[in-house]
Amino acid sequence: NEKATRYVAVMNSCEVLVPEVSALIEPLQNMIVKLSIRDKLPQIELAVGEAGLKNTHEGAGVIVLILRIMDVLNDNDEILLKNFADDHAVQIWTQTKGPDTIKPFYPLNGEQLQYRLPEFDLTYPFKPNEFTQVNPQINQVMIRRAMQLLNPQAHEKIADFFCGIGNFTLPIARSGAQVLGLEGLANLVDRANESAALNQINNTRFGVADLFKMTPEALTSLGRFDKWLVDPPRDGAFELIKSLDESNCPQSIVYVSCNPATLARDAGVLVNEKGYTLKAAGVINMFPHTAHVESIALFERSYRFGPVKY
Repeated sequence: NEKATRYVAVMNSCEVLVPEVSALIEPLQNMIVKLSIRDKLPQIELAVGEAGLKNTHEGAGVIVLILRIMDVLNDNDEILLKNFADDHAVQIWTQTKGPDTIKPFYPLNGEQLQYRLPEFDLTYPFKPNEFTQVNPQINQVMIRRAMQLLNPQAHEKIADFFCGIGNFTLPIARSGAQVLGLEGLANLVDRANESAALNQINNTRFGVADLFKMTPEALTSLGRFDKWLVDPPRDGAFELIKSLDESNCPQSIVYVSCNPATLARDAGVLVNEKGYTLKAAGVINMFPHTAHVESIALFERSYRFGPVKY
């Protein structure tokens, strides 16, 4: 939309998108106006992965477009979509109702999306409707900085809350530490387990948990951890942070945030109520050409409540 309005802006390119996707905007417009269901196509979602062994399109990775369609495609629509996919080396998926209706339309056997973390020798497969960081290059910078702050050691027990598909969990595991990753969405936990197996990592466990309903009792039942990494969505990790007490508090917490307001709120609880000190903080330009930033902070306790039990 145009700034501060509900008017749709006319765009032929977008500086926020990777160049290969930005180049699709105009041909995509030209194709959509020819569809019989063009008025029943409210949105198109995008997923981009790195090129793999099957990819032959020079200069680009795997590009998936998810079309939210609210009517039936006719034969001509299907031809238009297939021709567009072939001409621009993209995959087209469709969604007719809820997220569980997302499926490949053409090609049916397209290459799976994936991204890599070369510094940690990791490859992550993912589906187009599963959350990954929007900027893969800056994601690598963010993970490197998080690992510097967390400083995981082989003898430690570390928790990764809001772990998603294991974006931080598996790099932590490369240190030799025992890592527990908890996430609210079962499909992301399944993908995290898949990535751990693919990368031959066996010192991680993943579980499904509603971290927005955390209690001190539930947190204590997980056991004591030496360190935490917390990477919540925009709502933050208030209930998780409020659940800290003498029986479950780690020595240090690395908090990654996409919302400075909820980070400030949760930091206030950590510092003013839970006995932590802010040791380091910074921002990462995850979203170039926008007003949004990713923040990262390190909190440490000045003392412990006894040794960690394994």
